[in-house]
Amino acid sequence: MGEQTKVSARVTGQRDGADSGAPPVIDAAFARWLADRAGQELLRVRAQMGHADGKALKAAGDKAAHDLLRAELARWRPADAVLSEEDEHARVAWREGEPDTVRPDRLGASRVWIVDPLDGTREFSEEGRSDWAVHVALWTADSSSPACLSAGAVAMPAQHRTIATDNPPAYPPMPLESATGGAIRIAASRTRPPAFVTALAEDLGAELVPMGSAGVKIAAVISGEADAYVHAGGQYEWDSAAPVAVALATGLHASRVDGSPLVYNRADPKLPDLVVCRKDLAPRLLAAIGKQLRTQ
Repeated sequence: MGEQTKVSARVTGQRDGADSGAPPVIDAAFARWLADRAGQELLRVRAQMGHADGKALKAAGDKAAHDLLRAELARWRPADAVLSEEDEHARVAWREGEPDTVRPDRLGASRVWIVDPLDGTREFSEEGRSDWAVHVALWTADSSSPACLSAGAVAMPAQHRTIATDNPPAYPPMPLESATGGAIRIAASRTRPPAFVTALAEDLGAELVPMGSAGVKIAAVISGEADAYVHAGGQYEWDSAAPVAVALATGLHASRVDGSPLVYNRADPKLPDLVVCRKDLAPRLLAAIGKQLRTQ
């Protein structure tokens, strides 16, 4: 089926479902719609359960958002593959020739939704915290977009904010401190900042800005609340695909910590490190990161 035919089929299906709240046809707007829907579901679960049992709240939130995303994708994008953090065996790397392993369908698909139903689960379970998010990204094999991420949305429902590639945020302004050689601000984990990032900040004389959720950290760089997000403590594709899609659409730098490109929908979904920052900071930051890597 050609792309135009597939789009026409989706349009027809969505017109048929107009009475039941049909989503946008365009993928980028659909990603925003989907992330917002899952975000509202998470707010509902949080309000319904309260915070007395954080473990139960985390589990209920993960399941509710995952089920909603899976159901809506099956309904409105039935031909597309999905890679979700909450899918069974999603973290397992597929290796050709190994016995008892089944090649994931997504590796032969031309369109793959990479989703994290609840990024920042710990923060979601803590009363009053707003640094958690829903990630929805679309990887397409023939995309000309950087990293083949043709659409992406990050919903931060407790902040009443969603950023997405259908209407990318403006490029963040350079703060006065950065422009005059002052300390830069690096978004970092509030509970487990990697030793690599702590050492990097000391070397640069940078300030670590603690917060939860990779999506919220990258959103902070996009909005100018932080100058950079550097991570080297282990992540998977769903942790970064959606916020990186928005950051790249905004015009920011995003790469592995060694400066190599970010690649998605691989046999091994582990994507352990990344750096997102304004382009003017990238040479300085990558040089300092390279120095840290050589000392490890």
